[in-house]
Amino acid sequence: MPVEFVVRAVLFDMDGTLIDSTPAVDRAWATWEERWGVRLGVRASALGRPARDIVAERVPAADAEAAFRDIERLEVADTEGIEVLPGVRDLLAALPADRWAVATSCSAPLAAARLAATAIEPPVLVTASDTALGKPNPDPYVEAARRLGVPASECLVVEDAVAGVTAGRAAGCATLGVLGSVPGDALGADAVAHDLAAVSVRVEGALLRVTVAPRPA
Repeated sequence: MPVEFVVRAVLFDMDGTLIDSTPAVDRAWATWEERWGVRLGVRASALGRPARDIVAERVPAADAEAAFRDIERLEVADTEGIEVLPGVRDLLAALPADRWAVATSCSAPLAAARLAATAIEPPVLVTASDTALGKPNPDPYVEAARRLGVPASECLVVEDAVAGVTAGRAAGCATLGVLGSVPGDALGADAVAHDLAAVSVRVEGALLRVTVAPRPA
C-alpha cells in the first residue's frame, strides 16, 4: 500500500538523497586519511554528519581546524562524477518554490560546489556553516523550517542517513528515508522509499500530499 504524508513543506538532505556524491566523497576522504594518518573505520558518505565534527573526533584539538580546512578543500575541488539521483528533478519541479528546502551537513563552500555541479537551486539552503550544532541534532531542520516560515512539526524530512533521520525526528518532523547509505530498516524513518522516483506530491492549497509508492515485488 502507498504511504502518504500531509505536510506544509518538505526538507531534504542533499548528499545521498538528492545527489550521488559518493565517489567524490570517498576519494577526498581517502586522501585526507592518508595525509593525517587517520582511519575513519566507516565510509564518510554514510555518516551524514558535518565534516568538522568527524574531524574533531579523530585528530588532536590543536590540529582540528587545519584538518577540517584540508578536507573541505579536497571535497570542494572534486565534483567529478556527482549526479542527480532518480526522480529528484521531477519531484522538485512539482513542489512550490516556497515549500521546500535543503539542510545539509556540508559546509557552505562545499554545498555551493555540489549544487552548482548538479544545477539544483534550493530556495532555502541551510548548511553546516549556519547552525552551531549539526546532525544528529535537530538544529539544521529547525532552521530550515524557520526560514520557510513553517513549523517543523508540519514538515517532512527526506534523508538517507541515520544521523539525518534522528535530526528530523528530534525537530518534530515526519521522516522519509531513502535507500543508499544504509539499509532501510536501520534508518528509523516513518517510511522508506527505494529512491525519489517512487515519491510524488500533490499541492492541495496550503498542504502538500506526499505519496510514497510501494516498491515493486
